[in-house]
Amino acid sequence: MRLYNPEVEKAIAKIKDSKAKTICVQLPDGMKPYAKEISDQIEEETGARVLIWLGSNFGACDIPLGLNRMGVDLLISWGHNKFHKKVGW
Repeated sequence: MRLYNPEVEKAIAKIKDSKAKTICVQLPDGMKPYAKEISDQIEEETGARVLIWLGSNFGACDIPLGLNRMGVDLLISWGHNKFHKKVGW
């Protein structure tokens, strides 16, 4: 039983909307045990190829390098907190 909701349906909607064919999924360490379950659901519902980034994920600034060379159309990076738009920057 999961103690969180990874909101995979939001990722699937974005993949379908963008018509991405190759996806990179970046997960924090606590979610990495669920990588296969998440990638299987994405592949089944979108037909996209899913690559799991097994490197670090320390936030939005920790973008995997070389994704364009691997033909990745879309990076989906899960985190533990929502991003909030700050007003007045």
